[in-house]
Amino acid sequence: MSSKAALVFRVAAVAEALSWLGLLIGMFLKYAVDSSGEGGVRVLGMVHGVIFVLYVITSLSVAKPLGWRPRTLVLALLASIPPLFTWLFEKWALRNGRLDGPQRLTHGGVGLFRRVPEPVA
Repeated sequence: MSSKAALVFRVAAVAEALSWLGLLIGMFLKYAVDSSGEGGVRVLGMVHGVIFVLYVITSLSVAKPLGWRPRTLVLALLASIPPLFTWLFEKWALRNGRLDGPQRLTHGGVGLFRRVPEPVA
């Protein structure tokens, strides 16, 4: 269960970051390059808004299966505010085992970077 939750969260985090990037590019085109056109801000703004809401719902949904403490959940939610921070949070969570869930020692996990201490014989 936790690996599916981690995968869904990772996809939502990267999608939210990319939608932020698209919106920023659209705003740059609208205000800096061509002030007469929309630059796609209306469409990109709507897409980003939908993905933002999906990211928030996903964060709230995966917190329990992944065994997140309230602090980790608050960090995930706060990461949705500045541009591209959801991607940074996702990388941090992966490195620190926050996407492995509570059963990572018995059932494995997605912890690609976290080392599990070897049992002493």
